[in-house]
Formats: sequence, C-alpha cells, structure tokens
Amino acid sequence: MMGFGVSTHLFHEVRLTREHLVHIAAHGFEAVEVFATRSHFDYRDGAAVAALGGWLSDTRLELHSMHAPIFERLQAGRWVGPLSNAAADERRRAEAVAEAHAALAVARQLPYRFLVVHLGVPDGQASGAGARLDNDADAARRSLEEIAARAAEVGVRMAVEVMPNALSRPEALVHLIEEQLDGIDAGICLDYGHAHLMGDVAEAIETISGHLWTTHVHDNRGRDDDHLVPFAGTINWDLAMMATQKIGYDGMLMLEVANAEDPLDVLRRSAAARERLEQTFVTFEL
Repeated sequence: MMGFGVSTHLFHEVRLTREHLVHIAAHGFEAVEVFATRSHFDYRDGAAVAALGGWLSDTRLELHSMHAPIFERLQAGRWVGPLSNAAADERRRAEAVAEAHAALAVARQLPYRFLVVHLGVPDGQASGAGARLDNDADAARRSLEEIAARAAEVGVRMAVEVMPNALSRPEALVHLIEEQLDGIDAGICLDYGHAHLMGDVAEAIETISGHLWTTHVHDNRGRDDDHLVPFAGTINWDLAMMATQKIGYDGMLMLEVANAEDPLDVLRRSAAARERLEQTFVTFEL
C-alpha cells in the first residue's frame, strides 16, 4: 500500500522542532525523512535524538528514512562546508563517510528503514577539475562499501539517490549496484525532480525498476532544481505514477519540497497534491 511522507527539507534552514512534525501530521502525512544537517538536526547530539523520538511518538509519525549529511550547514539557501563521499582527497572522503556513520548511529536509538545517500556532489556545485575531484568513481565505490557495512550493523538499508552527476544517473547507479557492489545491500532512491532535470522520468523509473527502494517527490520546470510541490512544474505526474505503478513499487512517496516563504501553505498544497497522486493510482487500478 502506497504511503506518503514529507522530508524535513521543508524546514531545512532552521532548527527542527516538535511543531514542524505536528504540522506534517496535521496535514495527513504518515511519515518523515529527517535531513541530517547539524544546523537543522544535530544527529551527533544524544539529547536532540531523544527529543526527536518524543516528537515522533507524540505525532505518531514514522521515521521512514534519514538523508545522509551533504554539508555542514545551510545558510541563506547556500551549502556551507560541502561533503563529498566521492572526493579524490582521502581526508575529505573519510570526513563525509564519518558523518554518514554518525547519522546511522541514530538508528541505535531511533530505528529507521533507509539512509538516503548522495554520491558525490550534483553538477553545478562544482565544475571542471573541481567536479572530477569531488566525483571520483573509485572513491565513491569505497565509500558506499563502508557506509553499507555500517548500515547493516544498525538494521538500515542504504539507498543511493538519482541526481544530476555522472555517478548518479539512473543507468550509472544500476551498473554500480549490479557490477561493482556485488553482495552489498544497496538500492536506489528515485528523485523524480532530479530525473526530470536529466531527461525522461518514466524512462528513469523503468531503468532502475529492479532496485527502487524509496523516493523523493518534487517538481520543477526542467531547468533548475526548484523542489516545487507536485503539479507546480512540468513533470507529467500521470505518466510518472503510471510508470511507478507498472514496475510494482508500492512503498513511500516522500515529498521533498522547498519552503516558499510560508511552509504551512506548502504543506497545504502538498496535501492537495497527495490527493491528486492518490487518485491517479486509483484510476490506474481501475
């Protein structure tokens, strides 16, 4: 049975609070993905982890997943201290892996199903020689092996996110999992918005069909990674949901939408979009 959740990406620029989860639950969502950025949720602070557990209990929300750290903090919409688990520099690579391990340690106290992992950095965050140094294929493979091993120890599964860089295109992730990570428990997080930026969403879904574990649901107009509410951009959601249903995916649709000045309005529009997506699935079933 398909479920719907909201990523705390919506509140990423501020410290996560109980009220944020109350609002998510009040709009009819059943699960959350917590973005592990220490300025937002300090995954290294035991008191913060305990507080989150209380808030989840109060709101009856499922902690479905955690997004592995990708930078130290978010400030005025900009990444500060970016982390790359595919960095050619061993010190930087090890730093990124250590932060992923710290986010996984949360599961010892608050179990969750998936750690969503960015492989390297997106196109646009670095260019030229910098992009090559941040997105080194051998470094990426070593990092995934280390993260997956630690994830298995705490009962979490590692889902690598589809995103716009050479390492993380749908076909590249499938090749990585099937040919290079033999015997390692790894799957894919389909980011619909990122897939749209790179081409055909339905084709991306078909490509990763055997490895799809979880999702990020948001929209854009095909140019920038806007993280719009579904139906506010140019993704054909009827076709996207038809393709999703065709491959048999019945897991979580996790909305990863951005704050557009009024997060409660974004949640209201997200709830309306959820109803449209639900109706799409009902129509296809009929």
